[in-house]
Amino acid sequence: MKDAVIIISGGMDSTTMLYEYKDDIALAITFDYGSTQNGRERLCAITHCQRLGIKHIVVRLDFMHRYFKSALLESPDAIPEGNYDDENMKSTVVPFRNGIMLAIACGIAESNGLKRVLIANHAGDHSIYPDCRGEFVEAMSLAMQMGTYENVKVFAPYTHISKVDIARHGKELGLNYAETYSCYKGGEKHCGKCGTCRERRAALREAGIIDTTQYLDD
Repeated sequence: MKDAVIIISGGMDSTTMLYEYKDDIALAITFDYGSTQNGRERLCAITHCQRLGIKHIVVRLDFMHRYFKSALLESPDAIPEGNYDDENMKSTVVPFRNGIMLAIACGIAESNGLKRVLIANHAGDHSIYPDCRGEFVEAMSLAMQMGTYENVKVFAPYTHISKVDIARHGKELGLNYAETYSCYKGGEKHCGKCGTCRERRAALREAGIIDTTQYLDD
């Protein structure tokens, strides 16, 4: 029985989860909060949901772009280049983004009689993004259960695995990761230099996947 809502950006992680749990998913939600990469990611999310026949909606969160502070909400020039580490990537944090998205997805889930909200946070995000940590996900899930008649829960099976592990899942599922988007600069081609591009490249390489992503620096 399909009992879940998934939050899908169109990036590697949430797209892998979409395919891995496609038989459980009744509805996919993409949040457009005005980030540099939202437009490119959204097109990928639409493509995969249509392919799998999963209902997909886009929820616009314009207030985040207006009132929140993050390099992701500014311009491509504001995105740091270099390694995916704490100091380099901290400016890309969008405050409480996952909390806001989970709360809205929870309300949509209960409105549709669904029991779970799937989110694809993973272990590599924990030190940089506070709302990707296991403790946060557990606390949010408890709040959602206490605040809904349907006892809606968060389902976050990637919390304690790496992006390499996720890529390996995708390899087993036969995913073409060139049909996903990761670059924080939001260009037609991946820049190849920002932290998330570098993380993407490293994960695909370590998972033994031929990377057919188009990068500007190739």
